[in-house]
Amino acid sequence: MRDGFHQRELWLSLGWQDIKQRYRRSVLGPFWITIATGLQALAMGLLYSTLLDQPISEYLPYVTIGLIVWNVISAAILDGSDVFIANEGLIKQLPSALSVHVYRLVWRQFLFFLHNAAIYVLLLVAFSIWRDLDASVLLVIPAVLLLFLNAMWISIAFGIFATRYRDIAPILGSMTLMLFVLTPVMWSTKALENAAGDMSDRARLLEIVPTYHYLEIIRAPLLGEPSALRHWVIVGVITLIGWIVAILALKQYRARVPYWV
Repeated sequence: MRDGFHQRELWLSLGWQDIKQRYRRSVLGPFWITIATGLQALAMGLLYSTLLDQPISEYLPYVTIGLIVWNVISAAILDGSDVFIANEGLIKQLPSALSVHVYRLVWRQFLFFLHNAAIYVLLLVAFSIWRDLDASVLLVIPAVLLLFLNAMWISIAFGIFATRYRDIAPILGSMTLMLFVLTPVMWSTKALENAAGDMSDRARLLEIVPTYHYLEIIRAPLLGEPSALRHWVIVGVITLIGWIVAILALKQYRARVPYWV
């Protein structure tokens, strides 16, 4: 990991080149990332705010932030499982640390994240969300850092095991779709928590969905809402365990990855 970080000129350049290549000969270039996410959030916001009888001024920012964070989580799982297979040529020909390809992937996703963050800035002004913000909004900085730290260990661990066992990638694809349904990206937890009886108790089942906690530590500060301590604790524990697994996987199998790809 240290050697790969020292080669940052390489993965910084490759990550930016990935985006330029993807939008080559496009007038708007990388801003198509922002437009695509914005249109998706607008469509979902208008539809589900009507179906769930939610004020659009509250629901649209909620869904937008959820989608922005979910895009990072989804890419970490899906692109992370393919990170070494997709870079087969470079791994076999370029004398660099294996972690360079993980840094490249996470850097690229961070650039996507920054482009999508522009949508939140627009909503911040359009719906006067800035009036509800206080000093707690600064919590979004360590929250985003934790998000991308997790994206790194997920890419390392899933990338190594999916390279060795090719059946893991389609399994992760199905798992990601299931997590999207279970995670409150498009639907709000407030409706469940405010309901009486069994419905309120069912809201507690969300605690077993790990992606729910990642959304909460970022979305709550950005909406001017309190962020519960339990979400930070759970994310911290998952981060620690995940990095232990990733480091052990690197130590044990990194020399075999060039043969597996």
